[in-house]
Amino acid sequence: MANLSKQYQIFIGRKIRVEREKMGVSQEGLGKLAKVHRTYVGMVERGEKNITIHNLIKFADALGVKVRDLVDF
Repeated sequence: MANLSKQYQIFIGRKIRVEREKMGVSQEGLGKLAKVHRTYVGMVERGEKNITIHNLIKFADALGVKVRDLVDF
């Protein structure tokens, strides 16, 4: 189960990166928009950090997408 969980973590991080790059903002810029530290953005995008629901909502709002757009497999 841990391996599957890690795969989802990586998938969501990649989706966040794709949306951020579509917006043309840096990790620091997204961090400011989502009110999280820029290093946290990088860790989530690389799948190193397990994002909370609270922060997933903050990222979706900052990116102008729905949460389901970030988690839809």
